[in-house]
Amino acid sequence: MALRVGVVGGGQLARMMVPAAIELGLDVRVLAEGPGMSAAIAATAEGDYHDLDTVLAFAREVDAVTFDHEHVPQDVLRGLVDAGIAVHPGPEALAVAQDKIVMRRRLGELGFPVPDWAAVHDADELRAFLDEHGGRAVVKTARGGYDGKGVRVVSDAAEVEDWFTAVAESGSDQALLVEELVPFTRELAQSVARRPSGEVVAWPLVETVQRDGVCAEVIAPAPASAGRLADAAESLAVGIAEALGVTGVLAVELFQTADERILVNELAMRPHNTGHWTIDGATTSQFEQHLRAVLDLPLGATGTHDPVAVMVNVLGGPSDGDLAARYPAALAAFPEAKLHFYGKAPRPGRKVGHVTVTGDDVDDVVYRARAAAAHFDD
Repeated sequence: MALRVGVVGGGQLARMMVPAAIELGLDVRVLAEGPGMSAAIAATAEGDYHDLDTVLAFAREVDAVTFDHEHVPQDVLRGLVDAGIAVHPGPEALAVAQDKIVMRRRLGELGFPVPDWAAVHDADELRAFLDEHGGRAVVKTARGGYDGKGVRVVSDAAEVEDWFTAVAESGSDQALLVEELVPFTRELAQSVARRPSGEVVAWPLVETVQRDGVCAEVIAPAPASAGRLADAAESLAVGIAEALGVTGVLAVELFQTADERILVNELAMRPHNTGHWTIDGATTSQFEQHLRAVLDLPLGATGTHDPVAVMVNVLGGPSDGDLAARYPAALAAFPEAKLHFYGKAPRPGRKVGHVTVTGDDVDDVVYRARAAAAHFDD
C-alpha cells in the first residue's frame, strides 16, 4: 500500500505537493478549509483545522501529517501527538514559527543573529523604542501576518493605535513586535530540509525582491554569493533547523547588511514562495523534498539544472478575463518558460501563480521571466 501523507490546509502549497506525490507514488490527502480551495484536486476532507476532532479523524487515515500553513493551534497539534500521529514539523518547532515574538526570543537565546527588537504592549513602550532607534522602526503583529499584512514601518506610535486597541481588547497578555529598521542592501533566503532521523540538505542561497511587502522575484543562486556568504547562510539555516528540531522544509528569510552581516528576518516551516524555483530549477523540488522528509525517506540532491533560475510571481492577474485566456500569447512568446497557476481567481495583490525561467546569463533570464509573467498583468 502506498505511503499516505495528510496535508492540513488547502492552499497552493498543498496543491504543489500533488505532482511530487504522484511521481513518488505517494497517496497525498488534503484537509481543506472549504470548497474551491487551490488544492481541491487532492481534498479528501473539508473542515475546521481549529477543531481537534476534525483534524484527528483526518490524521488517523494517513502515515504522517504536515501543513500548508503554520496556523494550526497548539492544542490541536499536541492532541495529534498525544494520539500517536506523526506530525512534521512538530508542535515545539511550529510554536516558534507561529508567534514572531517567540521566534525572536528563541533565536536570540540560541545565539542566532536577529535585528534589535522588543515586545511592546502600549504606545509608551513603542515611543521609547523609537527614541532609541533613530525615530523609525518596523512594527509587526505577533501572529498571523504575511505578504505585507501585519507589518508597518512607523515613526509615531499613533500609526499602530488600532493594533494596540485590538491587543487591549483581546484580554490576553499579547504584545506587538517592534524591531529596528535594518539598513539592508538586499534580502536573501536559504531553504533547507531535515528529516526526523537527522539528515539535512540545503539548496543554493537565493536573492529575493520584495514589492509592497510581497515577494515578487527570486534569483537562484543569489548573485555574488558564492563562498563565504553562501556558506554562512547555509550554516545558519542548518543550525536553526537542528536547534529547533524542524522536520520538513525550513525557509529562512535573511537581510544582508552593508557591512556583510546576515540577520534572520522570518522563518517558514513548510515549502515557501522563495523556494518555488526548485520545481523547475533544482534536481529535487522543495515539494518532493518536503514529502520525503516528513516520511523520513532519504533526501534528494539539491543541485541546479542550469546556472541560473528566476521565479517571478504573478500578483493579481488581469482585471478582466481569466488567466487561461493569456496562455496562448505567453506560451508562444516564451516557450521555455514554465507556468504555474494556483486555481485562484484574479484579485489585486493576490498571488495567483508564478513563472520560472532557467538559463546561463542572469540578466537574460531575469528579463525573460519578467516578460513571460507580464503577459498575465494588465
